[in-house]
Parts: sequence; C-alpha cells; structure tokens
Amino acid sequence: MTETIEKETFSFQTEVGQLLEIVAGSLYSNREVFLRELVSNASDACDKLRYAALTDASLAPSENFAITLEIDAKTKTLSISDNGIGMNHADLLETLGTIAKSGTSAFIEALKADDKDKPGLIGQFGVGFYSAFMVASRVDVVTRKAGESEAWLWSSDGKGEFSIEPTERVTNGTTVTLHLKKDAKEFADEARIRHIIKTYSEHINFPVKLGEDTLNSAEALWTRPAKDISEEQYTEFYRHCSHAFDAPWNVMHNKVEGTLNHTSLLFVPGTQPFDLFEPERKSHVKLYVNRVFISETTKDLIPAYLRFLRGVVDSQDLSLNVSREMLQTDPQLTKIKTSIKKKVLSELKKKATKAPDEYATFWGNFGAVLKEGLVEDAALRDRILEICRFASTAVGDLTSLADYVARMKEGQEAIFYIAGEDPAKLVQSPHLEGFKAKGVEVLLLSDQVDEFWLQHITEFDGKPFRSITRGTADLDEIKADEAQPEEDKPEEADLSALIAAFKAELGEAVKDVRPSKRLTDSPVCLIADDGDMDVNLERLLKRHGQLQHGAPRVLELNPSHAIVTKLADRATQENVNDDDLLKDAAHLLLDQARIVEGEAPIDPSAFAQRMGSVLARAFAI
Repeated sequence: MTETIEKETFSFQTEVGQLLEIVAGSLYSNREVFLRELVSNASDACDKLRYAALTDASLAPSENFAITLEIDAKTKTLSISDNGIGMNHADLLETLGTIAKSGTSAFIEALKADDKDKPGLIGQFGVGFYSAFMVASRVDVVTRKAGESEAWLWSSDGKGEFSIEPTERVTNGTTVTLHLKKDAKEFADEARIRHIIKTYSEHINFPVKLGEDTLNSAEALWTRPAKDISEEQYTEFYRHCSHAFDAPWNVMHNKVEGTLNHTSLLFVPGTQPFDLFEPERKSHVKLYVNRVFISETTKDLIPAYLRFLRGVVDSQDLSLNVSREMLQTDPQLTKIKTSIKKKVLSELKKKATKAPDEYATFWGNFGAVLKEGLVEDAALRDRILEICRFASTAVGDLTSLADYVARMKEGQEAIFYIAGEDPAKLVQSPHLEGFKAKGVEVLLLSDQVDEFWLQHITEFDGKPFRSITRGTADLDEIKADEAQPEEDKPEEADLSALIAAFKAELGEAVKDVRPSKRLTDSPVCLIADDGDMDVNLERLLKRHGQLQHGAPRVLELNPSHAIVTKLADRATQENVNDDDLLKDAAHLLLDQARIVEGEAPIDPSAFAQRMGSVLARAFAI
C-alpha cells in the first residue's frame, strides 16, 4: 500500500517573501525580461538533461529538446514548457522556496533602498524565476523529474506561501503557467511575445516554439564569427548566461585552433555581482563540449581570482564520456585554463593601457578579487602585478607600480605603502607626515588581500616594498623637491630623559620608545619593530581568530612637538620618578596613538581617570 501525499502548504524563506513583496508590487518599464529569465531556465533544464543522458541513455527524451510557449488570450495565461531535467518534490522545496545565497539580506536592503535601479539589482543577484511575479498574480509549475514517475504541482500567488501537491504529467520536464495581472495583458498578445523572444532569446541553444513556428535561430552564439555578432546580441547573451540586467563592461570572444581547439565567449560584468565574495568563490563560466553543456562550476576551468567572469567555454577536444569529477583532472582542461588566463590578463592589460578611466571602473568592482591571483598563481604573478592599480598620496587617480617607480625621489630606494581598511582614514594617518613633508609618494592599500600578497611579493622592478608602519623611517637620504629652510625647522628636544621615564612607566606595554623621524605634526605614533608583524596584518589575524596576542609595538615621540618638548624638559627635573603628571602623560600618549589607529585604549577606565586628572591640573581645579 503506497502512501498518498496530499496538498502541502509551505512558507517562503523570509528573504524570498521580502523579495516577492517588492517585485510583485513594482512596475518596471522593461518588465518583459521575466520571459527571458523563464526561457533561460528552460534552456538550462534541457542542457542538464542532455548531459545526464550521456551516461544514462534511459533519460534521453523521445523528442528533440525544445521550449514551447502557449498563450490563452481568454484566460489571460502564458505558459513556458520544456522537456528538460524536471524537478521532484525535494527540488521544488530547494529551488522555488529559498534563495541559497549568502548576502541575501544585504541584497534585500539594497533593493528596498534603490527605487531607481531595482531591475539592475535583481539582475545582480540573479533571482530569475521570481521575476515572474512582476506580471503574474499566480504562478503554477507542473513538473516531473527525468527518470521518475511522480509529477508535482507547485503554486503560489507570491504573498508568503506556496503549495506542492501530486499531479499528472505524461513526460519529464516543466511547465510554468503565469496567470497574468490585469495590467499585464500585453503578454497574452502573440505579436508581443514574438518580439520579446526575438529581442532577448534569439541565441538560446534550443528552439523556442509558438504554435508551429520556431521564434529563434537556435544557434550557439559563440560558434559564429565575432564580426557577424552585434553589440546588442552580445549583451543579450551575457544577460542570458549570467541572469543579469546590466551591460557587460568587456566582451572577449576568442577561438583557439591547433593542438587543443576551444572557443571562449567571456564577459566582465558592468557591476559587482552580489555573490562575488562568497566563501566558495565559485566560477560562473559554463563548460560545453561540442556544444553539449557539462557544468557551470568546473573548478579547474576558471581560477578563483577570475570568478567575476561570465560566459561559456566550448571545446571539441574534451571527452564527453567521463564524469564531471574526472573531467576536472583532465590535463587538456588544465591547458585550456592556462590559455584562458593568459588571454584575459592580456585583454585587461590592453584596457588598462588604452582606456585608464574605464579600467578604473573595472578595478573598483573587481580589483580586490584579481589581486588574489598574486597569492594563488605564481606562474602569472608578474602579469597580474603589472595590471594592478593602487590609490596613492601623490595622484588623484589610481596608479600602476611602474608609474610609481618612475616618480620616485632621488635617494628613494623603496616602494612605500601603508595598509588599513579605509583609504580616507589612511590619508590622515600620522605615519604619513614625514613622507608628505618630503613629497614622498605612499601607496594606500585598503583591501584585506593586500597584506597577504605582500608576503609573497617583496619587490617590483628591483625596488623593495616597505611598510611605513614598521621599522625606522629612512627619510634622511631622500632628497625633497624643495628643501625646507633650516631656520624654519622646529628645534628638536633631547628626549633621552623622557624616553627613560616613559620606558620605566610603560614597561612591557611597549617594545621600545624612540625619537621619530616620520612625525611632523602629531606628538606620537605606534609602529611595528623591524622583523615583527605589520600592524594591519596583526589586526586582521586577530579579527579572524588566527592570532591571540600580538607583539608589543614601538612608541615613537615627535622631538619637535610642543607637548613632547615640554615633557622632555620636565623629565630632566629632580624627583622625576615621583612625577604623577609625567606618568599619566606616558599612558595618555600611548592610548592616543592607539585611538588614532582605530583601536581602543588599553584600559578605558584608567584612560578616563588620567584624562580627568590632567585636565584638573591644567585648570588648577
């Protein structure tokens, strides 16, 4: 006796419910893109079954793959059917009830906040199926998974719940039926549907049929010569394969013939996808073998540092009769991967050279990802570094390392940088004062990956990289553009007595106390000693739980600052060991140096008490 499953009702995942509330209640001038999304999904389903049938002939459909549209003008419904892989009960729950992506909450908030570009945001996140609710008051999905006998009906009005119940379907595949809203009757018009398919889905691999007519060419776009493809066709194919709404920033269509034939049609998105920094760092370039879809996440096709790419790679020389797992270890695939990497880096170099303003847009979106290759791809490290761009204290725009080296001052032997999280705050760092005074350029590194690639690359063009927050500041040998007149330079105090007093009071809280050559305006700063971990790297490792306690830092004192000179004079007086003001000053200046770096005082309560005590003395309270 078999168990009979009755109709079940489920609630959407919270984020899906919020998304549907926004999408269903919005009117877009280009909402016809819902049809492109649904046709793309149908195409993907056919691709998946065609691949599965390679290893299991029983799954092959009795008819050729096709996507069929049906319009019922009387009932105001539009149906999109395919004979692809289909879904079972579990697939429906997973696919049409949730959004299995990190960053979902951030996406929802962005969608709520940006009324002007909701379609673009939807495209960035890729919520294709749910776009149906822009035009439908109810959506029914009848589906049967290939190789299974049960069929299922999924239904929802997009208002918080959906139902799943058994139904009948003769063959495998999926039919999505949209019950159109009153203001969406145009999508029950045959001429309108024909125009939409011609505009958005001409490139779909499978025939899209309406009645007896096939509405598209059903030809793989990447197999055509680049000269025969218009910019509009490239854009629509990009939107199809990436489920995006933006235009691509760059198109790379390349055919390689020889010992290993392959064609690649790759796109750099115009905007940053929401899943760009997911921990899995998945590729979204589809792999085909002789136009047969294999996988969208083949690990050894596109490296993680190029995961922003969208598009397809098709090879005639890979085997169809192997599993995806075996394919990923195929040496032929490794050769294709190397070829693609070199081609992409070459194209990016051309853009960086010929269109630096456009390249700056790319760098703002994907520079942090590309720099991961400096850590992960030793073979192409030099090529990647060549196209890296950096913020700098000397120029308003981004700079290359080659241009930095060309601007180096006479006597300057190193490429100076400061690393942190916020470029705006880095510019205000007291560590920069001496470098600014001499006109010495410093790179501003604010991506987390910067600290890690600097562990692998120690120099460029023979010039070592040197952090200005670690070790001594070697500025004496560097010749400034215009030397400051000697009589204008403030007199430096003898700090020997003050340093001795501070060391005695601060003890192990600091590694050392020294006069500073990098400070001109601030009284103090903290640095890492030579050989110790850089300040920002230590901060990152602590945040991620990889480091419990860092090394004590060096406290540098500005010998020409008014506060320091006054304290230096006081430290030469008798009974210095009993001078409470001097002791308080030591702790307050250490805490001040920490606060400037965005860190809390060592002991906030003691800091407040000392501050109150010093103020009381100042006002003779």
